[in-house]
Amino acid sequence: MGFVQTVKNIWKIEDLRMRLLITVGFIAIYRFGSFVVLPGVNPLQLEALQANASSGLLGLLDMFSGGAFANASIFALGIMPYISASIVMQLLGIAVPAFQKMQREGESGRTKMNQYTRYLTVAILLFQGPAYIYGALGSAIPGGLFDWVIPSTIILAGGSMFVLWLGERITDKGIGNGISFIILIGIIARLPHALVAEFDRLLNAPGGLVLFLLEIIFLMVVIAGAIMLVQGTRKIPVQYAKRIVGNKQYGGVRQYIPLKVNAANVMPIIFAQAIMFIPLTIAQFSVGEGGGFWASLMNYTSFSYNFIFALLIIAFTYFYTAITVNPIQMAEDLKRNNGFIPGVKPGKRTAEYIDLVMSRITFPGSIFLALVAIMPAFAGITGINSQFAQFFGGTSLLILVGVVLDTLQQIESHLLMRHYDGFLKSGAKIKGRSGSIAAY
Repeated sequence: MGFVQTVKNIWKIEDLRMRLLITVGFIAIYRFGSFVVLPGVNPLQLEALQANASSGLLGLLDMFSGGAFANASIFALGIMPYISASIVMQLLGIAVPAFQKMQREGESGRTKMNQYTRYLTVAILLFQGPAYIYGALGSAIPGGLFDWVIPSTIILAGGSMFVLWLGERITDKGIGNGISFIILIGIIARLPHALVAEFDRLLNAPGGLVLFLLEIIFLMVVIAGAIMLVQGTRKIPVQYAKRIVGNKQYGGVRQYIPLKVNAANVMPIIFAQAIMFIPLTIAQFSVGEGGGFWASLMNYTSFSYNFIFALLIIAFTYFYTAITVNPIQMAEDLKRNNGFIPGVKPGKRTAEYIDLVMSRITFPGSIFLALVAIMPAFAGITGINSQFAQFFGGTSLLILVGVVLDTLQQIESHLLMRHYDGFLKSGAKIKGRSGSIAAY
């Protein structure tokens, strides 16, 4: 009854109801476009593409696009080129002084950065479009370079930019986090098919139903771990200095600095995954995929792929934490507000202490993040259907958990502002994430 009443309360709030309906409308447009095939392509000739996109890295790309990749849809390239461009712009904002200055210019600087990000997205699309056409479609290409490939590349680029526009409209007019929500819908769209495929695989196997039940239980455990990873914090006690008003002395108030165990959230996996997609993009331009070490990088269950993937995630976790958490600024803010950490001198020592704590809690967080990321490989090795195995960890699971928590948190904030009960009767608030892909 509590859930039904919460749904009724959501429907009573006009602004929230309109935002939800607008979000549903834009998502319906996105899902419809995922089945609109490129002009001239015969859908009956896509069996090879759909078979290749059912596993491996192509399967991961197909999941992010909600099946548009395997359908040779006008939305086949999806939103990932924009994510890649955003990552590049973030790195430029760290390494290039001109971009650093632009970031400090406030709203005008952000507008310029967004404009450059879109230009870079178009450049990436013009590169990935022919790679997709020649590498993925192959014999299904109905025409030559000038009469079909170039027009189709423009259509693919336009389709991807339209998906970006839909995501921005969801952010402005809908429930928020539009780009993340687009990716979430693509992931969820593949879940029923993957679940049915795994059920069919185990249906006639000895003890198949028991194994299927155990897989579902293990999936719930992994999801719970992902939620803990997204929400986990470590609190540093902070004591504010005593104040004397007249002849009365007021004791200091103890508060806490919440430091996240995984301050980088899902961004390290996004960074690492973007790098691991490079061999796939290059292979689509080549006749063959090669062998040996090159072939292992194309197989998400291989030791080489997962070892490099895990190392990149750990390295990017430290890197992204270093650029998002500034111990020196935190120490200065404490000192400015007459605050201090008990037993630690204000100023430089406080910054060093915060940095030490962050380093200690980031290490287990990065290890756990890497384990969650490579979990689909272990699931695939045990014989689980490759499509269903992708939901046992990796980028897909963390994005799914993070965006769902963010969306529930935003809906709950609307309810609490109108003095309605939230989703949790205990009064506790749903914790979302920060500093992650939701920023897009």
